[in-house]
Amino acid sequence: MPAIKPLDVKKLRDRTGAGFADCKNALVASDGDLARAVRWLREKGAAAAEKRSGRATGEGLVHAYVHQGRIGVLVELSCETDFVARNAQFRELAEDVAIHIASAYPAPARWVRRDEVPQAVIADESALIRVQLSKDPKNARKPAAILDRIVAGKLDRFLRERVLLEQPYALDDSKKMTVQDRVLDAAQAIKENIQVRRFVRLMRGEDAD
Repeated sequence: MPAIKPLDVKKLRDRTGAGFADCKNALVASDGDLARAVRWLREKGAAAAEKRSGRATGEGLVHAYVHQGRIGVLVELSCETDFVARNAQFRELAEDVAIHIASAYPAPARWVRRDEVPQAVIADESALIRVQLSKDPKNARKPAAILDRIVAGKLDRFLRERVLLEQPYALDDSKKMTVQDRVLDAAQAIKENIQVRRFVRLMRGEDAD
């Protein structure tokens, strides 16, 4: 096992916001590999978040972000305690999520999580995908089961593009994080149940849905 250097622990702490002991344990479990250590912490955070998910989130804040007077975002972030609602890390998370929502283009998020997507939207999108597939002669001889899998795959891609927590996180240069990963990282560091409750995105001159 490679020796864990304090500088590596610091790098991991700066990247994730997790505590010293958690970062050291993550590096030990990942043989000193920083990327694997980030994933280890994220999985640990997800497990901890699952345990905390039943705890009430009656506190939080509504954060406003405006980009050059052209795009405006309101995002409601909830937590368990008023103390955390005033925490700098929590407020930074609200700002980061708002910036992500503002910057998502050309397919901005429409829902926070997948279970909020109306069944009518799913049915309409599935029907549209089938129409598009029917226009390609190569699909004419494909079995129905194969076409069903293609539709399911394309529908999954549509949902990942439009569901906020499943979108690739815009402020992550590695392009490997989702918005949910960013929220879980903050929840792991703050050690509270944190939820994105709702959001509104307005663009100057754009018609509302």
